[in-house]
Amino acid sequence: MPPRGKLADLARWLEEHHPAQVCEAEFGALRAHLAPISESYLRKLLRESGVSLDPMVEGIRQGTFAELEASLLRLLAEYESSDPPRRMAVRRLVITAKEHARLAARNPTKRADKEEMILWLTTWLENPPVFRAWVSIRRGLVRMEATE
Repeated sequence: MPPRGKLADLARWLEEHHPAQVCEAEFGALRAHLAPISESYLRKLLRESGVSLDPMVEGIRQGTFAELEASLLRLLAEYESSDPPRRMAVRRLVITAKEHARLAARNPTKRADKEEMILWLTTWLENPPVFRAWVSIRRGLVRMEATE
């Protein structure tokens, strides 16, 4: 069955434009083209499409700790190479992800993982340059606790 709705519209747009990577300009154009559509739903559709995404477009994946770490490290590179206004945009993306994790933590079956993810996001926000070393140490500690 062929895709319908927003998914079909996105597939047509991608077929017409053939972006090597969806950057923020294309993301804005897609939001306008597919309006009304939320940023989070458009990100979800783009991720599922398999097209390459700029870190600011991809956002922060929280499906697994490996995805979260990779997302935060990509955004750290963006943050470190940016000017102050761009750094604020990166921080807003991380803050939004933290809010989403807090909402997801309300689910008792996800609470422990989401609380750990909130810790990672908070640590990134408090001191981005320290995050790379911190997450390496943290992953080691969590592995040690799991084997005890």
